[in-house]
Amino acid sequence: MPELPEVEVTRMGIAPHLERKMVTDVTLRRSGLRWPFPSGLASLLTGRTVRTTGRRGKYLLIAFDHGTLIVHLGMSGHLRVLPTATPPQTHDHFDLVLGEHLVRMTDPRRFGAVLWHSADDGPVEQHLLLRGLGVEPLDATLLGSILFTQTRGRSAAIKQILLAGDVVVGVGNIYASESLFRARINPKTPGGRIGLARYVRLAAEIQATLLSAIEQGGSTLRDFVGANGQSGYFQQSYFVYDRAGEACRVCGQTIRQIKQGQRSTFYCVQCQH
Repeated sequence: MPELPEVEVTRMGIAPHLERKMVTDVTLRRSGLRWPFPSGLASLLTGRTVRTTGRRGKYLLIAFDHGTLIVHLGMSGHLRVLPTATPPQTHDHFDLVLGEHLVRMTDPRRFGAVLWHSADDGPVEQHLLLRGLGVEPLDATLLGSILFTQTRGRSAAIKQILLAGDVVVGVGNIYASESLFRARINPKTPGGRIGLARYVRLAAEIQATLLSAIEQGGSTLRDFVGANGQSGYFQQSYFVYDRAGEACRVCGQTIRQIKQGQRSTFYCVQCQH
């Protein structure tokens, strides 16, 4: 699944082709993806100008004066910027046409989403899918003190807390494993047992890990490419993720793999104690 760095790389790639550009057409090739496409989407957007692009967690936000298009890439989706005349392929479900080029959503597994939030319904942050999300990990507001306060009394493992999204949003499985390694915290440790000093370090390492991944174009996942068709290369610098049985790059111990909530976790027993 594309995680926050991949979504931010996508946003950065499509932004110059969308912002301050007028939508000239909308093409829908099926009735919907995870949820139905918004009714009358073509008439809602055609002739309207994109004001800004943004992101909340793993949701892309394409803002117009009268509302916001909310896009989620799901398990296998990606957006590409292409010439308008580019023929669609089997899994190309949605085109936002802007004159001579378009932004096309491809989603083989169809777990993605294209939704509409009208300005009449208030700020987009109040949308049902966004209102319960935690603090943005790349914002200055992600402080160790927030992580510390929000985890008091919680017995769930810190890895599970990072993935839940109600404390901090969008970290995802890959980057949770990498951040916990960099912070030297065992992923099985109950969140309520981690002290303030270690949460300060974890907050810093979450931000550093995500920023490094964005700089390197994200990770090359099975179905993910950036808006320009390029793959990322952050996976070349993984410390633990997907390295079970290999030597730790720091201490030489063998990287272990366990299951937490049906997700794979990778860690080093020696470095993360």
